[in-house]
Amino acid sequence: MGKNIRTNAVNHLFEAILTLENIDECYAFFEDICTVNEILSLSQRYDVARMLRMQKTYLDIAERTGASTATISRVNRSLNYGNDGYDMVFARTKGQEKELE
Repeated sequence: MGKNIRTNAVNHLFEAILTLENIDECYAFFEDICTVNEILSLSQRYDVARMLRMQKTYLDIAERTGASTATISRVNRSLNYGNDGYDMVFARTKGQEKELE
């Protein structure tokens, strides 16, 4: 399919992320390593995935998140045919997240 992301460099990145202990540390690290637009794009995809799991329509998701239908479709494909990463995180954060505003 695509490029193999399982490299030593990616392992080092993920190991670094796993050392973060709270939201403030996440902000500090991600603001250093990513652009603001990259962080906002990741958060948008996560919100899209949450809304898809809540059975929201593409139109509602697009209106509430500003995501394109292409982005919504890609996230939906990951939810249905990916590695179950979204669902793993959703199960672990169930009840901890606020409803989308």
